[in-house]
Amino acid sequence: MAIQGGSAHRVYSVVVFVILASLDNVAIGIVPPLYGSIGDTFGVGEGHIALATTVMFLISAVAAIGWAYAGDRTNRKPVLIAGTVIWVIGTTWSGLSGGYSSFLLSQVLAAIGLGGVASVSFSVVSDLISPRRRGLAMSFWGLSQGVGTIAGTLVGGLLGSTDWREPFLVVAIAGVVATGAYLATYDVPRGDSQPELAGIDYDERIHRDDLPRILRRRTNIWLILQGFSAQIAFGSLVWLPVLFRARAEDQGYTAGTAVLVGSIFATLFQLGGALSILGGLAGDRLQRRTRRGRALVSAVGVLAAVPFYVVLFFVPMKIEVPDGASSGDVIAAVIADVFTEPTVGFCLATAVFALALTSANSPNWFAMIADVNPPEHRGTVYSLGNLVNGVGRAGGNAFVGVVFRGLASAFPPPLNYAVGLAAFQFFFIPTGIMYWLASRTVAQDMADTHAALLAVRAPAEPPPADPDAEPPDAAVRDSSPHGDGGEVSLPRP
Repeated sequence: MAIQGGSAHRVYSVVVFVILASLDNVAIGIVPPLYGSIGDTFGVGEGHIALATTVMFLISAVAAIGWAYAGDRTNRKPVLIAGTVIWVIGTTWSGLSGGYSSFLLSQVLAAIGLGGVASVSFSVVSDLISPRRRGLAMSFWGLSQGVGTIAGTLVGGLLGSTDWREPFLVVAIAGVVATGAYLATYDVPRGDSQPELAGIDYDERIHRDDLPRILRRRTNIWLILQGFSAQIAFGSLVWLPVLFRARAEDQGYTAGTAVLVGSIFATLFQLGGALSILGGLAGDRLQRRTRRGRALVSAVGVLAAVPFYVVLFFVPMKIEVPDGASSGDVIAAVIADVFTEPTVGFCLATAVFALALTSANSPNWFAMIADVNPPEHRGTVYSLGNLVNGVGRAGGNAFVGVVFRGLASAFPPPLNYAVGLAAFQFFFIPTGIMYWLASRTVAQDMADTHAALLAVRAPAEPPPADPDAEPPDAAVRDSSPHGDGGEVSLPRP
């Protein structure tokens, strides 16, 4: 790392940030597979432990605003280190808790730190990636969070099948290692990836009176609000391990094996999230043809996924695994079921396709925030979106549990879980509508931000040529922000 800011240093930095983003989702994802085990230890029901996850979503989202504002105002590196250390301490405390109250407080502390990692990391990564490749780069960023959730589910189910405390301590150790790796990352200047700002020192910082300016960009409104309904649906999906565990128990498997089966199936069925890379590529490609590209890819993805989710939850699965066997034997049996049991194979294919469609929105959401906002606003806009996301996800996670209990009187487990989860996927419909509305305003907001960044330069000092850019006089055919189908001529960065 002798060459500060060289290509190798930048790649290393992006990799570390991706790992950090993954780990904070691991810390959240380890809890749902262990609801029953933790509840039994503390003498409380699953709903009490689910409350800890709900509180974690909310606290991390609220804390992210303060962390993001601090990151947009000051040096981001110390802010990130502080957030990482706090969630590591909270996660360690969770694994050592002796009672429910202690566990709940430890999750709150971890959530405060997690809020800083996500929001400030996003601001840094957006400054490392050029606008032309943001969709692809942000797909890896979003994928890391999905992988983290999958890894959390798997770590919680495998390591926690015999001792629920072990996953928390293992994840905390991983956080310490990641913090050490982060110390060597490139301290990227703000706005470093913007072609308009190449060759100049850009030292703008967010101010308290900037919030009205942020909210006047109508695309920001839709990007922030869509997360509420989307995350109600996504929040309900943390109960996937519970659904598959209930299916295993319904087929006569013991509790320990059922927890393993639930975690493994939920992990396999989330593999479609890896295809968010295709969504990022599609957004990048369509964005070069129309400024509405990223928003349209997101809208189509979330709307098209709804029927596949509904099918997924109701297709019966015949599970064939050795009851009471070791984790390795159960994993091998589940993987074999994918190829030998048609119902399992069909469910996996449906889940992968559904998750691929909904995952297309993630990289394009990240990229659009960076597209329509100057560098000093991105962390704060992300955190505002994350707050709404957190409220929606917490609501989905908490309310779906109430729905499951209410449905149990009419539909015995696991059917109550299937009916509840299917109903919650219809919250993706308003999300798709809001992405379509964002597609009507994004062109003008991008043009305004582009002009504002160019104005930072002295009038006689043109920006250096960007080898990836299209000709500066290229006119982009697009829908106007008022939906009149007009042309917007945008100078290409």
